[in-house]
Amino acid sequence: MKIVFATGNRNKLKEIQALIGSRAELSTPADHGITEDIPEDRPTLEGNALQKARYIYEKTGLNCFADDTGLEVEALDGEPGVYSARYAAVNGAGEGHSSADNMALLLERLRGAANRRARFRTVIALILEGREYLFEGIVNGEITEERSGAEGFGYDPVFRPDGYAETFAEMPLELKNSISHRGRATAKLIEFLSAL
Repeated sequence: MKIVFATGNRNKLKEIQALIGSRAELSTPADHGITEDIPEDRPTLEGNALQKARYIYEKTGLNCFADDTGLEVEALDGEPGVYSARYAAVNGAGEGHSSADNMALLLERLRGAANRRARFRTVIALILEGREYLFEGIVNGEITEERSGAEGFGYDPVFRPDGYAETFAEMPLELKNSISHRGRATAKLIEFLSAL
């Protein structure tokens, strides 16, 4: 099965392809001539994932899926949430999608906070033969006081999942994929595709 994954992020593509394995051959929008930024301006993760998948489907007519992920921090009333990728930019503390700026702002806002509980949540929107499906994955954990590790991307260096002594950025990809929010949402997607 061939499916377009609505992302320009090669790290995400690598993670998801590793999880899906030979069940599907993934391509990116760029592989189909779509190089512009895909709109992502909805107020929820579900809305953004659907918006991106619909955009690709309307342009290509091909089976596709998109995801949106948010880091939700208890002490910050769920921030950065839907703005996770551009947290610093929307708060005037950086430009674009800078992970370094986003982490710096997050750690600054949590300085001295006793409650560092957080969760990562991923929503995948699949459009298959014109029908839409949603899959969600959640992993709970906490925000560390400083960055640690060089693997992964985004907030991985400051997120320690429950039950582990290391951050996502300190884990081998296989371990992270087996417990992560994206891994859990993708497992539901794979289960769905395998049942077809």
